[in-house]
Amino acid sequence: MKNPIDNYWKLKFENVKEALESNNFEVFIADNSKEASKIVLEKIIPNENIKSISWGGSMTFVGTGLYDALKNKNEFKILDTFDKSLSNDEKTQLRREALLTDLFVTGTNALTEDGCLVNLDMIGNRVGAMTFGPNNVLILTGRNKIVPDIDTAMERIKNYVAPTNAMRLDMKTPCVKTGECSECKASARICNSWTITQKSFPPKRVKIVLINEDLGL
Repeated sequence: MKNPIDNYWKLKFENVKEALESNNFEVFIADNSKEASKIVLEKIIPNENIKSISWGGSMTFVGTGLYDALKNKNEFKILDTFDKSLSNDEKTQLRREALLTDLFVTGTNALTEDGCLVNLDMIGNRVGAMTFGPNNVLILTGRNKIVPDIDTAMERIKNYVAPTNAMRLDMKTPCVKTGECSECKASARICNSWTITQKSFPPKRVKIVLINEDLGL
């Protein structure tokens, strides 16, 4: 067989897409970040009458180039919670307002093969928006986030995603030194709110773009 790796991921994505759609998510498949950006800008946003957009922390979102593409779009009301010129109080207020936008964009910490999203947040604005508030939620995810089941997802998050995120953010937590979760009580702990999203409600409210690249953590 030619290109066995490509064939493997083609089959994997088709199976995961089917599982997600059976759980009422709307799913798109992109071969790369550029195609993912095109799907969002040319299909998803135009089809949903989007007037306001915000986002939660996601290296994948930034990595696709969509953050740069969207942040200065004059045709939308943009709530840029990544703006470094804002004070902490201003960012918090924007995060609250983001819960009432037409579209909230973020990533996921893990995606199970039977079609569930598993996430762990520090503040809760990201997982809060996934579950309720914005009219539409867009999840951008690389193939590296796909795991067999919820137990594997939680293990991945606690002992890989959380420590590497804590390192990335220069947090003062034990996992920065050890590389693994110790169920710390640090004031800077980033592991506070778990969510397992088994189905999208209403149907197709949560849209997922599966990207055939390793992206984010």
